[in-house]
Amino acid sequence: MNKTPFVSHARLQEIAEAYPTPFHLYDERGIRETARALRRAFAWNPGFCEFFAVKALPNPFILRILKEEGCGVDCSSYTELLLAKACGFLPEKIMFSSNQTPAEEYRLAMALGAHINLDDITHIDFLRDVAGIPAQISCRYNPGGEFAVGNDIMDTPQQAKFGFTREQLAEGFHRLRALGVRAFGLHAFLASNTVGDAYYPELARILFELAAELQGRTGARVAQINLSGGIGVAYRPEQRPSDIQRISEGVRQAYEHILAPAGMGGVAVCTELGRFMTGPHGCLVTRAIHAKHIHKEYIGVDSSAVDLLRPAMYGAYHHITVAGKEGAPCDHTYDVVGALCENNDKFAIDRALPKIDTGDLLVIHDTGAHGSSMGYNYNGKLHAAELLLREDGAVQMIRRAQTPEDYFATLDFAAEFDLGL
Repeated sequence: MNKTPFVSHARLQEIAEAYPTPFHLYDERGIRETARALRRAFAWNPGFCEFFAVKALPNPFILRILKEEGCGVDCSSYTELLLAKACGFLPEKIMFSSNQTPAEEYRLAMALGAHINLDDITHIDFLRDVAGIPAQISCRYNPGGEFAVGNDIMDTPQQAKFGFTREQLAEGFHRLRALGVRAFGLHAFLASNTVGDAYYPELARILFELAAELQGRTGARVAQINLSGGIGVAYRPEQRPSDIQRISEGVRQAYEHILAPAGMGGVAVCTELGRFMTGPHGCLVTRAIHAKHIHKEYIGVDSSAVDLLRPAMYGAYHHITVAGKEGAPCDHTYDVVGALCENNDKFAIDRALPKIDTGDLLVIHDTGAHGSSMGYNYNGKLHAAELLLREDGAVQMIRRAQTPEDYFATLDFAAEFDLGL
């Protein structure tokens, strides 16, 4: 089975003539359509808000598109908070979910009026001392054990560093109420990149029951329940994409069965999706520059794991299209590799593909989340450019390629060394 790129071969050739490979390319139309589909799906909840996970694609041009579509942002660092401020997000549209948080990050979050999501009970006193306690705050829940949907284990919260235990939540709510908090939120992230439609409804049931219990035990008013992220992307062509309408319907049923009878029908439901929002709407475009024939057949490309770390880090699958050869038989088996001095720098291993010739353009699919954002500079490799395919077909560079001057900018040694730059 194949995936169809969101850009034609002819248009891709034109883009590659104007902008050197490698580059990340994002589809504005697809991002907007996904944001609208999510908003329609959760329209049954008047307080619903999607806080886009900035970590997935921290580019202000993308954030501005999502802002226009009614989204907020979920920030996890000082710099991400600055991005939210620069893009003009209102305080109620900024969620700050962090862990092991430095004092200056809490101070900036408070200055921006962001909704703070505490990760640990010890952070209550820490936040009080360094920035003060806001009138509304959220706490992150970690149930421990293994999280299962049906008979399938989805993840193991017991091994996760995030969140409060159940008893810590009750204690934390009591303490926060005494410190002046008047409205509470609950948050949990129990599984990543789930395939299928069962995760959110099951997580919602857990959080809704917990919210009703905590409100009864502590008298705290729960105003917001945040389902975080976790809805996956169909990275493999044989996988079915998540059905957000069906997912939302499962959440709505849990809401009406649990919260409404508990007198909590006004609770806002929120999400912090990243991968689902932009992942399928980005691709890494790279060019075949070498073919190596030893114990295996290798295609060397002008990109590497510095532009897309997921295959090297997780063994993650990303589909590859050889542009212009979409209809050709996949009768060759290749490892598609980059130039890093690490043997895990491989975009594909033993992948059946059409015959690849030097100069061919390869489209690596589904890099619109956790692609460029996970970039690094190992071996002195420089970050690729980011381009936006606008709805009218025009292309805009939204992040230029990194230069050697950028790489050396943090080293103040110009008086001692002449790099000839």
